[in-house]
Amino acid sequence: MASLAIDIGGTFTDVVVIQSGPKSLSAAKVLTTYPDPSRGVLEGAAKALESARVDPAQVERLIHGTTLVTNALIERKGARTGLLTTAGFRDALEIGREGRYDIYDLFLELPEPLVERRLRLEVRERLNSRGEVLEELDEGTVRQACMQLAEEGVEAVAVCFLHAYANPDHERRAAAVATELLPQAAVSASHAVAPQMREYERVSTTVANAYVKQLAGRYLDNLQEGMRSLGVPAPLHVTLSNGGTATAATAAEFPVRLVESGPCGGALAAAETARRCGFEDLLAFDMGGTTAKAFLSAGGEFPITTESEVARVYRFKRGSGLPLLVPVLDMIEVGAGGGSIARIDPLGLPVVGPESAGSSPGPACYGLGGELPTVTDADLLLGFLNPGFFLGGEMALDTEAAARAVSGFARGLGNNPDGASGQPDTAAAAWGIHRLVNENMANAARVHAAERGLDVASFAMVATGGAGPVHACKVAELLGIETVIVPGAAGVSSAIGLLLAPLSFDFSQSLVARLAEVDLARVDELLAGLESQGRGIVAAGGVSGDQVEVVRTADMRYVGQGHEIRVPLPGGSLEEQSHAALLKAFDSAYSRSYGRICEGVPVEAIHWRVTVSGPRPKLQLGSPGWRGPPLKGERKTSFDGRPQPVPVFDRYALPAGFNETGPLIVEEVESTTVVPPGWSLTSTETGDLLARRRSGSRSA
Repeated sequence: MASLAIDIGGTFTDVVVIQSGPKSLSAAKVLTTYPDPSRGVLEGAAKALESARVDPAQVERLIHGTTLVTNALIERKGARTGLLTTAGFRDALEIGREGRYDIYDLFLELPEPLVERRLRLEVRERLNSRGEVLEELDEGTVRQACMQLAEEGVEAVAVCFLHAYANPDHERRAAAVATELLPQAAVSASHAVAPQMREYERVSTTVANAYVKQLAGRYLDNLQEGMRSLGVPAPLHVTLSNGGTATAATAAEFPVRLVESGPCGGALAAAETARRCGFEDLLAFDMGGTTAKAFLSAGGEFPITTESEVARVYRFKRGSGLPLLVPVLDMIEVGAGGGSIARIDPLGLPVVGPESAGSSPGPACYGLGGELPTVTDADLLLGFLNPGFFLGGEMALDTEAAARAVSGFARGLGNNPDGASGQPDTAAAAWGIHRLVNENMANAARVHAAERGLDVASFAMVATGGAGPVHACKVAELLGIETVIVPGAAGVSSAIGLLLAPLSFDFSQSLVARLAEVDLARVDELLAGLESQGRGIVAAGGVSGDQVEVVRTADMRYVGQGHEIRVPLPGGSLEEQSHAALLKAFDSAYSRSYGRICEGVPVEAIHWRVTVSGPRPKLQLGSPGWRGPPLKGERKTSFDGRPQPVPVFDRYALPAGFNETGPLIVEEVESTTVVPPGWSLTSTETGDLLARRRSGSRSA
C-alpha cells in the first residue's frame, strides 16, 4: 500500500509517494498552474505514481496542503458576501481596532473589508456578555435582510451577532432562515466558526470563512474527482493550519482553518528530522520558490497561536491584515524565496522581495519569459546550482538569461568597479543579492526568537524547501547556529511532512471569569461539549475511540492585561479538584514564559480550548543506500565574489559516515546543499546531512 501527499506552493507543486519496500519514496516537482492549481496537482500525482511504479488503486492515504484559501483572500477572489449582524454593529468590520499598526505613518492604509457596507445588514436582537437575552430575535428583520441580499445576488452569507459565543440561539435561527431563503448561498455563523470574544476578530473570521467557502468546496470536490479519475480511491484529507488534518468535508465547512495549510508540512518534517538526529530545540527553515518560513520549537513541539492575519496591506507589518481567530502554528514569514525579485528602491538601495516571479514567468533562468533578476538567478551565477541538473535534469537553466537579468540590476546600482571595460560586475551583484537575502531571513528569525524570549544560538536548524539547503549555512552563521540538518528529499519535505500530521481539530469557546470565582461544573460541561464535537469529527475520519488523544487548555491572564497565555489544564473533572489547581497551572505556565509571577494579582480565564487528535502517523522512509562514487566532479563556485573550484557530490551515493570539510556542494533531484568554507558535512545512517560550523569560523 502507498501514501500520496500534495503540497502546492507559489512556484512549484510537490507530490510524494511513500510505500514500503527498497524504494520507499518517489517525488515529482512540477510548476504550479494558474489559475487552476489542480491541473498541476494531477500532473504531478500521475508523474509521481508512474515514477514509483505504484498502481493508483494501492493508495490508501491521500493528504493535501494548499494555499488556495490564503491566495483567494489576498487576491479578493472569493464570493460576493453579505453580513447579518446585530443592529448598531454593521460597521464593526470596518472600524476594526482602536490602535494603529504604524503610529508614524500619516497615510496608513487599513485592509478593505471583504463585505461592502451596503451588504452589511442589521437584524434586531441583542444579548449581553453572559448570553442573556436583552432583546429577542426579530425573525422578520432577518427575512427582510435575506431578501435584500438575494436581490443583490450574494453568494455567501456570514451571520455574526453580538456575544453569540455565549449563547448561539439567535445565530442558529438566523442562519436557518438564511439557508431557507438563499439556498444557493454558503452560510457561516460565528458560533460555529469562531465562538470567542473580541467582536472585530470574530466577525472578520466568520466573514472570511463565508467568503471562501464555495471556492474551497468546489476546489476540493474537483480535486477528489480528479484523483478518482486517476484511479486513486483513498478519501482526501486536508492539512489544517494547526498542523493536524481533517476530512475534505470538514475542511470545506471551515475553509478559514486552511490559511496556513501548506507551510505546516515543512515544520512537521523538520521536527521529525530533528528528533531522528537527537535534537529537541530547533529552528525549522523552509525556503521555497516564493517565500521562506521559520518555525521555532523549544522541546520538539511547535507552539500554536490564534493571533494570525492574512492579506496584509504591508506584508511584514503586524496589524495591517485581516485578523483570524483560528489556531495556526506560530511562524514568521521571512518573505524571500528562489523567485523573489531583486530591484533598486526609490532611494537607490538594493531590495530583494517581497514580489516574486512565481511559476509564470518565473526567474529569468527558467527560460519562460522572465526578465527580472531573482534569487535563483543569483544562486545559479554563483555556481551553487547546476544548470544541467535542476530538478534532476528535467528543467535546464539558462545561465545567459540569468546573467542578463542580474547585470541589469548591477547596472542600476552603478556596480562597475571595472570601469575600463564598461561592463557591470555581475558576479559581485549576484553575491550581493545572495547576502542580502540571507541577512533579511536572519534578521526576521532573530526578531521572531527575541519576541518569544529564545536564544537560537543553541538550536539546530533544519533546512527544507528547494532553496533552503542552498542558503541555510550562511543564515545559520548570522544567527550563531552551529548545526544545520538537511533531510533526504529536502526539496519536497513539506509534502512529506503532510503525511506526519494526525487527524485533528481544535475547538474553543469564550467564558470569561476569575479563577477564584469560575463555576467549575459549568467549565466541565463546556469542555465535555467541545470534546464530544471533536470526537465526532475524528471518528468521521476513521479514528476509533481508543486512539483519540484529548488536550485541554485555557487562555488566561492577570486581570487588567490585554493578552493571554495558553495554559495546559489538569486532567479529569475540574469540579472534583479546586480553583487552586487552575491557579497553580497558570503560575507554572506564566513563570515558564516570563520567569516570574505577580503575587496577589487576580487571574482570569478568557477562552477554553480542546484539541482532539488521532494517532500521529509514522513514516519509514528507509536509507537512500549507496550507489557508485560520491564525487561527481568540480564546479567554479563563488562564496565572496571570487570563483574557486568546489567539489560536487551525489547525495544518493554518500555512504553513512561520509565526512568532508567545506566548501562543497551536494546535489539531489529536489534540492542542492551548499556547505561554505568554515563548515564540515557528515552523512548519517538515516541519510540525513549534518553540517557543522567549525570553531572560529565567521560569516563573510
